[in-house]
Amino acid sequence: MTADQALRQAIARLTAVGVDTPARDARRLMAHALRIPPERLTLAMSEALPGDGLARFDAAIAARAARQPVSQITGWREFFGRRFRVTPDVLDPRPDTETLIDAALEMPFDRVLDLGTGSGCILLTLLLERNGATGVGTDISERAIDVAGENRAALGLESRAYFDTSDWLEDVSGRFDLITSNPPYIAEGEMPGLAPEVRDYEPRIALTPGGDGLDAYRAIAKHAARHLTPAGHLMLEIGATQARAVSDIFTAAGLEVAPPHKDLNGHDRVITARLR
Repeated sequence: MTADQALRQAIARLTAVGVDTPARDARRLMAHALRIPPERLTLAMSEALPGDGLARFDAAIAARAARQPVSQITGWREFFGRRFRVTPDVLDPRPDTETLIDAALEMPFDRVLDLGTGSGCILLTLLLERNGATGVGTDISERAIDVAGENRAALGLESRAYFDTSDWLEDVSGRFDLITSNPPYIAEGEMPGLAPEVRDYEPRIALTPGGDGLDAYRAIAKHAARHLTPAGHLMLEIGATQARAVSDIFTAAGLEVAPPHKDLNGHDRVITARLR
């Protein structure tokens, strides 16, 4: 069987089970199975698949047909032009979160704190984009901290990034020019309506705090002021309908809140706050 024939069968299989992007996903998984860069896949399409390559591809397609995310199957996801290791222990980095990166890079900062760091993609990207900056990433999950550490090593940031466990700001010391977070913000009642790739495979603790989805913001707001430098900024990703509620939480905590940054789809995506 050639790669092209196997790919066509895989696309039909993924289409039949309702995968949104069957052709794109099948091509990514074929490149993964053949252990070649995706951009070289076209050159291999007319060649016969080696036995081990076909076995890897069949296993990958079976996992995708069960709605496991492509990133978990391949073990990586691209974010802000770089590859980050991804496992079921961390949230899959999303394009929406790049809005937070763009907004943060408009600010002056030398010292960053990233709360609920997961894969470390926010902190590590900011450090790579801002020469000389250093930072700390925290997460309540030790497994997530391990993944972030692997990404730190792969990107050569061992001397500039430090990761440790903490329940939001509970075990954090010091002040920072920039505090970032993409916290869990999905309301409990919204969980059943999520795509199975998200609902069934990504860590629940990174998706929802339960209830109205705002508990993480309340926890961060409680101690944020004591960890900001006088000119520092707090920048948080939010759900598309949460700008008013999140702004109210931080205003009540004594912070000055700016109008939200919008993502590429025009949705409110990032709230910025600072000391008054």
